[in-house]
Amino acid sequence: MSGKNGNVAIIGAQWGDEGKGKVVDYLTQRADIVVRFQGGSNAGHTLVVDGKKYVLHLIPSGIIHPGKVSCIGNGVVLDPIKLLAEIDGLRAAGITVDSKNLKISPFANLVLQYHKDVDVARENNLGDKKIGTTGRGIGPAYEDRVARCGIRVVDLYGDKTRLKELISSNLMKNVGNVDDIDEYMETLQNVADSLRDYVEDVSLLLYNANKEGKTILFEGAQGTLLDVDFGTYPFVTSSSTIAGSAAIGSGVGPSVIGHILGIMKAYVTRVGSGPFPTEAFDSYGDHMSSVGVEFGATTGRKRRCGWFDAVLGRYAVRVNGITSISLMKMDVLCGLDKIKICTGYRLSDGTVVTEVPFQGLYDVDPVYEEMPGWNSIKGCETFDTLPINAQNYIRRLEELLETPVSIMSVGPGREETVVFEQFL
Repeated sequence: MSGKNGNVAIIGAQWGDEGKGKVVDYLTQRADIVVRFQGGSNAGHTLVVDGKKYVLHLIPSGIIHPGKVSCIGNGVVLDPIKLLAEIDGLRAAGITVDSKNLKISPFANLVLQYHKDVDVARENNLGDKKIGTTGRGIGPAYEDRVARCGIRVVDLYGDKTRLKELISSNLMKNVGNVDDIDEYMETLQNVADSLRDYVEDVSLLLYNANKEGKTILFEGAQGTLLDVDFGTYPFVTSSSTIAGSAAIGSGVGPSVIGHILGIMKAYVTRVGSGPFPTEAFDSYGDHMSSVGVEFGATTGRKRRCGWFDAVLGRYAVRVNGITSISLMKMDVLCGLDKIKICTGYRLSDGTVVTEVPFQGLYDVDPVYEEMPGWNSIKGCETFDTLPINAQNYIRRLEELLETPVSIMSVGPGREETVVFEQFL
């Protein structure tokens, strides 16, 4: 396929950590370009390729594939020090990273040390009301972007007097002094020299690639329920994580995107604070946590685990326009005697609703239906070879979400992927 019908936006449809990196890695085999369009080093994608584990924070997952182009779009807030360390780490692992396969938008805003200092200080001041940020400076960097005082990649190659004035102004605003301004200028000069060959107009590159019939994957970070508008505010990230952001954060028109693939685990996890209606505090939750190795790729924090929430799943389908679903970590549920699915919420007045109440998720109790579990799915390569109870579980999710499952993961490796429908 080529043109807009061959381009896919890959969107996290829960609270992040759904397995987007593995899906991008798998689909990149059939694509030409992968572009990351939002977030920053607060995201982490874990890939297992030929038994080797890679954890990426800023560079798109497509970098593992020879001959593919990976782009960091304008919607990303870019920590240049983290990026350079990530490049060095990949090269040390034998992965080629150069100006031919990595492109950086000149319009991406930079995350600098004062952003991190402000982020950590604010979070510490919140005490027991912490939002659960990673302390990577993402929120303050996006604030500067919106306030039109951020420093962008392009500023590294412009007038140095203006750049110094920008840094001076931001230091005064964020930390109250300009004592470190010379150190910042020296660091940014080194960054400019190191990144110069990677900087290219990503918007134009994608426009021409689409016109030439090349296939583009748009790789999201975090998940729908962390979206700054449509997530569980204020326990959200600072960027828009939904499908509409793929166009804005990479500089293409919405018509360029053909298929929207929503990534969901067969259960639900969440890192950090905020409401979680289906969180399991019992042995089932312990099973998901231990078998699923549920620790954040970026922070190492233990993820909270719970049953699949079809109410939130339908919400994600709606706000993203999801075309099909990739259901991840089905193997983690193997061996459980029963599987629960949340099909509605009971409100404080006893009313049961099947859509997300606009008042939020604090005063809701999940309404569950139960299905029998299954044993192993190891080695299953088609839907029909799955245990009948696993088949029924998938079909029930499709009914509740009103969306087909096109991909399923039966293990962490790239090869442990079952495709029900080819759309790329």
